[in-house]
Amino acid sequence: MTGPKTNERPGTRAVLRHSSIPASKARQVLDLIRGEDAERAAQILRATPRAAAVEIAKVLASAVANAVHNDGQDAEDLYVSACYADEATTLKRWRPRARGRATRIRKRSSHVTIVVSRMDDERLARRRAERDANQARRSRRVAESRRRADLSGRLTRRRAAQAEEARRAAEAAEAEEAGVPVDDEGPPDQGAAIAAEVPEATADAQGGDVHEGEAQDADAQDTDAEHGEEEG
Repeated sequence: MTGPKTNERPGTRAVLRHSSIPASKARQVLDLIRGEDAERAAQILRATPRAAAVEIAKVLASAVANAVHNDGQDAEDLYVSACYADEATTLKRWRPRARGRATRIRKRSSHVTIVVSRMDDERLARRRAERDANQARRSRRVAESRRRADLSGRLTRRRAAQAEEARRAAEAAEAEEAGVPVDDEGPPDQGAAIAAEVPEATADAQGGDVHEGEAQDADAQDTDAEHGEEEG
């Protein structure tokens, strides 16, 4: 017993009528997506370098939208159960040729139909298992990439520290060869040196004031003595 006819298969369909694409060219593209899940079929159509793939991708998107909004299906569970292109009207035109003759031109058109249905449970389970496995592999790759990045950062910091230590050791060796004492504690504290110089300057200032006062007292005594001699 034969199966159901193509136009009687269960599922949600979308039809593009009187398309300017010839049926022979549309069938070549439809053969690529027949039996594929909706997501994979859309990817195939995006990567197909044919003019018919653009129109057929629109029909596929319309069929998926009809299944989601009209039949309450999940877009991830759909696949292309049937797709076909039927002959439509043919426009007859004429082209002039040599010696007064004419050649007929047939501008063919087609009706493109795509039917999407829900995948069976076994296929859905296998598809989910493959997706989980891919996600696990991706997670492992990301974790390994992050681990390598952390290790690379640690090695970079370690190499920078080693380079700094080597530079300091080289500077210390050059200073020893030149006979310059190396103070590991760092440069002397300028604040302490200034504080040490301030009391000495203060003491000098005070000493100067004392000597100046004694000289003034001596001058005053000499002046008194001179006045006493003049009076005598």
